[in-house]
Amino acid sequence: MPVDKNAQSGISRSPLNFSWLVLMAWRDSRRSRSRLFLFISSIILGIAALVAIYSFEYNLRQDIDTQAKGLLGADMVIETNKPVKKDILPVLMTLGTERSEERTFASMVFFPKNQGTRLVNVRALKGGYPYYGSIETTPSSAGRSFRDAKEALVDKTLMLQFDSNVGDSVKVGELTFKIAGILNKAPGQTGFSASVAPVVYIPLRYLEQTGLSQKGSRINYNFYYRFDDNVNVDVLADKLEPRLEKAEMDAETVESRKEDTGRSFEDMTEFLALVGFVALLLGCIGVASAIHIYIKEKINTIAVLRCLGASSKQAFIIYLIQIVGIGMVGSLIGAVLGTLIQQFLPLVLKDFLPVEITVAISWAAIAQGLLLGLVISVLFALLPLVSVRNISPLNTLRLSFQETSLFKDPVKWLVYAIIVLFVFAFTYLQMGSIRKTIYFTGGVLFAFIVLSALAYAMMWLARKFFPSSWSYLWRQGFANLFRPNNQTLILVVSIGLGTAFICTLFFVQDILINRVTMSSSKNQPNMVLFDIQSEQRQAVSDLTKRMNLPIIQEVPIVNMRMTAIKGRDASSFKKDTTAWSAQRALEREYRVTYRDSLSDSEKIIDGKWSGNYSGSNAVSVSLEEGFAKRIDVKIGDKLTFNVQGAPLETVVGSIRKVDWNRIQTNFLLIFPKGVLEEAPQFHVLLTRVPSNEISANFQRVVVKNYPNISMIDLGLVLSVLDEILTKMGFVIRFMAAFSIITGLIVLIASVLISKYQRIRESVLLRTLGASRRQILVITALEYFFLGALAAGAGIILSLLASWGLAKFSFETNFSPEILPVLVLFTIISGLTVLIGLFNSRGILNKPPLEVLRSEV
Repeated sequence: MPVDKNAQSGISRSPLNFSWLVLMAWRDSRRSRSRLFLFISSIILGIAALVAIYSFEYNLRQDIDTQAKGLLGADMVIETNKPVKKDILPVLMTLGTERSEERTFASMVFFPKNQGTRLVNVRALKGGYPYYGSIETTPSSAGRSFRDAKEALVDKTLMLQFDSNVGDSVKVGELTFKIAGILNKAPGQTGFSASVAPVVYIPLRYLEQTGLSQKGSRINYNFYYRFDDNVNVDVLADKLEPRLEKAEMDAETVESRKEDTGRSFEDMTEFLALVGFVALLLGCIGVASAIHIYIKEKINTIAVLRCLGASSKQAFIIYLIQIVGIGMVGSLIGAVLGTLIQQFLPLVLKDFLPVEITVAISWAAIAQGLLLGLVISVLFALLPLVSVRNISPLNTLRLSFQETSLFKDPVKWLVYAIIVLFVFAFTYLQMGSIRKTIYFTGGVLFAFIVLSALAYAMMWLARKFFPSSWSYLWRQGFANLFRPNNQTLILVVSIGLGTAFICTLFFVQDILINRVTMSSSKNQPNMVLFDIQSEQRQAVSDLTKRMNLPIIQEVPIVNMRMTAIKGRDASSFKKDTTAWSAQRALEREYRVTYRDSLSDSEKIIDGKWSGNYSGSNAVSVSLEEGFAKRIDVKIGDKLTFNVQGAPLETVVGSIRKVDWNRIQTNFLLIFPKGVLEEAPQFHVLLTRVPSNEISANFQRVVVKNYPNISMIDLGLVLSVLDEILTKMGFVIRFMAAFSIITGLIVLIASVLISKYQRIRESVLLRTLGASRRQILVITALEYFFLGALAAGAGIILSLLASWGLAKFSFETNFSPEILPVLVLFTIISGLTVLIGLFNSRGILNKPPLEVLRSEV
């Protein structure tokens, strides 16, 4: 590299002349700028993903803040799932300047036009609700006019499913309503929730005539209020809390709904950010490897600078300036790209969002992306850059540069520690949980260590057991795995991590689908009837048998609340911040059953089950093992329940392991016979219908004779779940695409980088008479070995990770499909070979001397 007099004087005059260092960094980068940009391109998509996600998150928070009133539809809602007590009614009737009432419950509806039935969420409404936002309908006037007549609003998905039009009719219970309009959207409703539980609105004044509001019916009571602007609604809710709690009611305000909605999307944004971070980590591998090779190419230049008087610190800073400069450029490109990608995220996620997302440029997200890109560039480039300190002037005379051992250079240990700390800190900022952060960081480190160890083992084995008997071309391709300037480590780690991540996403989606499709088995029920009243139980059972359908299971269900755990009530747990699970357990309602024997999906793992209550001792109950752990109870601990107003003292007699994958009624709590028989209850019946025609006929007969009974067709549930999983899968694949494409960029960059390492060897082979075909075969074999090893290692890691998720998180069997795995293995291996061959075209199409002049 030419060095002028000013440069020489800059070296001698000041050990750290920053302007001279910048000038030298600029001059030195002239021939290498395109290569430097290729190096930093690895992180562009990772930065783009994170900027897009951060921008989306900021916009989502802002839109939740601005649209929070529209989500709730009122200033405050008071709700309960039990009939309202008389002593609280005067309070409810005097609140607010305007108020509305609503009853919501699950029920079957019947479409006379085509004799169709479907389980829906019925919402019986009275008053001017919503006060903010609107019930969006077609025609638009139907959202208000249906309240004044015997009319209904029907969700658009139901209208399409049953080919209904405005003006047709729908039967709810024993009453037929004219369809006034198509329901497009209600306050707080998402496309996701509409698929799971489509809504039908009716006027509240007709609820009694439907026959669905009777003793034992599971109905939620909602009271909506609008207040004057001078009323502090949150302060009022706090004052009302003691009285509402005593009446078993809850109050929700705009602020609390805002917080709940924000929290509900924290997991989603956390997942999206981690996916983007994985893409960024893959890019970091590319940065580290590329800078490593770049520095090795600059050894002679650095040695010359040292001969001319530059210190090792000056040489280090020169190349650090290059990395910082190109890192800023790459981060800026990533931030711009992320801002563009952000325009599409609301379209991808619209079915999961209850608010309309406005797309605005988030300068905070862009600043985060730029800062993160700069930190990543410097941090992961430091590992190879610190080797510059060890280059001496004598390297101008040496043929090679031996890198300092990790154990002899404590600075490298420091860099490794900083990198791990960075990964840990960034993950913690996303997850907010030390335990999750440790798991994620540990998983990433484990994958790095395993893939690195595998690469080193491959090099050692290839050298140790070199196949001397193979043909020359095979020997040459195989030897490239461990010869100087090999790419084994970088390609195995980068391709292996990308493959592991992609396969794990595929396997997890497959696990979820397998869990919900278990009901297709011939010995599993596929129709559930619930809300069967005690006086109807025998008649419904007889009807089921007359239609030649099996009664797989009949179960009584009693609703109750837990009021104390080991003598402690809800107020004492509220003061204990470590007992969050116990506090939640005392706030919810439980549906329990009683029986004298266990089902085939249950197994006692601790204590003893007593199926009949003798009346002499405390009532012995059985708890599901996970529930018992969450509320921290053991055999002999006392639990107090409120059964429809009557207190009941119990003792934990046994702990059960429950197979939740079985399509049948499973319970957290079960009681023995002889305790709950006289309590208000309803019954559930499980059967199996052999075809869609029989299912439709059975539902029509039941709805006609017993309109209060609701039915779940699990075949329909599976189709809805399949649609939901398809949408979720698209979101996952959309975000995974960042990691996949980043992996490809790292692969391409890594293979392109190896071009500069293989030029001399390929030219030497051509000079010695090697044909074009021979060099292609050697190159193809080398990259096939690398691609196959990396893809195979990544797939094995993903199998281990997916097995762990299936066993410990989803508690189900893991039986992966082999064909997609083989296809992915073939694609990745083939792509590696193709890029390697494409990379060699310049060497093969030109004379050796021309190649040396242009490339070396």
